[in-house]
Amino acid sequence: MNADAAHLLIVDDDARIRSLLQKFLMRAGFLVTTARDAAHARRVLAGLEFDLIVLDVMMAGEDGVALCRDLRRSLTTPIMLLTARGETPDRIAGLEAGADDYLVKPFEPKELLLRINAILRRVPAAEPVIVLPKVLHMGPVRYDIERGEMWHGDELVRLTATESQLMRIFSGRPGEAVTRSLLVEELSRSGGQTQERAVDVQITRLRRKIETDPKQPRYLQTIRGSGYMLAPE
Repeated sequence: MNADAAHLLIVDDDARIRSLLQKFLMRAGFLVTTARDAAHARRVLAGLEFDLIVLDVMMAGEDGVALCRDLRRSLTTPIMLLTARGETPDRIAGLEAGADDYLVKPFEPKELLLRINAILRRVPAAEPVIVLPKVLHMGPVRYDIERGEMWHGDELVRLTATESQLMRIFSGRPGEAVTRSLLVEELSRSGGQTQERAVDVQITRLRRKIETDPKQPRYLQTIRGSGYMLAPE
């Protein structure tokens, strides 16, 4: 089984259909879990996360549409409904309940597979979570991002309003080149300097507070053709 395989939940009160769908979809490369009714599905969902739920409409007790509607209150997981009812009002009811697709029985297994893959392609990939440090270190100088304070050892370094704004911009993009035009734009929003030449002057002043040798900057670097980059340790 591929470690990146999508995990599907099949909810159907017909054991034969559950077994057939599970075997077919596992052969197609999916990880598949099954549930026999709505209550069972809730217990499974309480402990596992899924990439897609395939849900039968006609189940004893709580039907699939009602379960779909209830799940939509807390889940964004794609849901496909399977039903023997193919009339337009039934399809509308399923879609209004929050289903992403609706497949009428009997169906070709290949069509189910194509529809599942189509839904999964539409689901945006999760953005990687980037955890930024709370403090940036630049030799003997450190910058507290949350407080917006710069320290040299035990001494607080006084920053002008523009210097503080520049540090806020750079600390949000450590190791990333920031263009002069973007710096001008960001500073202008705060009522600061609005010319690229003025930005260069402010960078020079800020380097005097960060660098051991401002003429050979190590931490607040010039990126030729791009702008500037803060490169903390």
